[in-house]
Amino acid sequence: MQPGLLRVLVINPGSTSTKFAVYANERVEFVANLRHSDAEMEQFRGRPILDQQPFRASLIERELSRAGYALNNLHATAGRGGLLRPLASGTYRVNQTMLQELRVAERGEHASNLGAVLALQIAQQAGVEAYVVDPVSVDEWSDRARLSGSALMDRNCLSHALNIKAVSKRYAREVGRPYEQLRLIVAHAGTGVSMAAHEQGRMIDGINPREEGAFSGDRAGGIPVMKLVELCFSGNYTRKEVEAILFRDGGLYSYLGTKDLVEVERRIAAGDTRAALVFDAMVYQIGKDIGALATVLKGRVDAVLLTGGMAHSDRLKEELRPAVEWIAPLVVYAGEDELQALAEGVLRVLRGEEQACEFGAAPQCGQARLEPAGAVSGK
Repeated sequence: MQPGLLRVLVINPGSTSTKFAVYANERVEFVANLRHSDAEMEQFRGRPILDQQPFRASLIERELSRAGYALNNLHATAGRGGLLRPLASGTYRVNQTMLQELRVAERGEHASNLGAVLALQIAQQAGVEAYVVDPVSVDEWSDRARLSGSALMDRNCLSHALNIKAVSKRYAREVGRPYEQLRLIVAHAGTGVSMAAHEQGRMIDGINPREEGAFSGDRAGGIPVMKLVELCFSGNYTRKEVEAILFRDGGLYSYLGTKDLVEVERRIAAGDTRAALVFDAMVYQIGKDIGALATVLKGRVDAVLLTGGMAHSDRLKEELRPAVEWIAPLVVYAGEDELQALAEGVLRVLRGEEQACEFGAAPQCGQARLEPAGAVSGK
C-alpha cells in the first residue's frame, strides 16, 4: 500500500437498498448499490430493523470479495448514523452504548440504524475501528423551534443530517462563500423528505420526516391529528400497526401500492390520473414546507437546495421550481453525497485533524445544542 494511503469502507443502508463504497483517501475506488426487492424484504416485515444485519452484511462481504478487496487492507469503516439521542455534529466511534441504544430503538426503527452495526461487524473482522458521521439525530435547533403547542411533547430534530450538511458545504465551496455566512433551505427528498433552514453554519429549524411535513415514498408525513386519534382508539389497530401506517405503509405506498417514484412516473406516462394526482400532491406539500422554512430565515434566503434520490426526477423538479424560485434560486444535487461525506469525516479523524467523539461521553464534541429532549417544556 502506498505511504499515506488510507482506505475506508463506508456503508449507507436505505429501506430498500444498501449502498457502500471503498475510498482510498478522498478518491472512490469501488462503489456498489445493492437493491433489495420487495420479495427479499418481505421476510423482515414486522421485525426489528437490526434483524436485517446478517442479510445485508453477507451481501456487502460478497461484493467486496468479488471486487478483490481483503478486509485487512482497510483502515476504518463507517456507517450512516441512526436514530440516536440528540448529538453534536461530528464523527462518532461505534461503542457498546451506541449499539444498545440502537437495539432498544427508543427513537424508532429506521434503516439508518443498521449503519453502525454493519460497520462494526466488518471492522471487527478487519481489526479496525468503526464510526458514524453526522447521524440523523444531529440537533442544532433553536429553543423556540422545539415548542409544538403542547407542554407534554416537544418537536424532535431528526433529519438526513449527513447529506444535508454535505451539500450545504458543497454549495458554499462552489459559490466561494463560507458556509457559515449563507442562509439556505435544504430539502433532502429521499425515502423521506427532511428539510433544514441553515443560518450561521447551523440547522436552526427543519422538518422531521418521521412526524411532519410532506408525504413521500412510504411515509405519511403530517396527517390530520384528530383523524389519527380516532384511528388509534378505534380498536382496529395495534400500536405497531399504527406506526407502520405512518412510517412504512404511508405516502406513495399507501395511495398507489408502490414506493418507487420511477414506477409512479411510468404509470403517469401511461395515463394513470390517480398516480398523477398523488405525485402532484407530494410535490405541492414539499413546496409548502420550503415556503414555511423561508419564514424562519425572514425571507432572506441565498438558495434552496434540492437533494436526495427523488431529485433525479425531471417531473418533480419542473413542478417544484415555480413553487419556490420566488424565494431563492433552486439548485439541484440529485442523489446524495453521503458516502463521500462518511469517508471525509473518518479521514479527518484518521489524520488527526479532528478528534473522534465518544458516544455517551460528556462533554460531547462539536457545536450543536445538547440539552436533553423535554428541556424546553421543563420536563
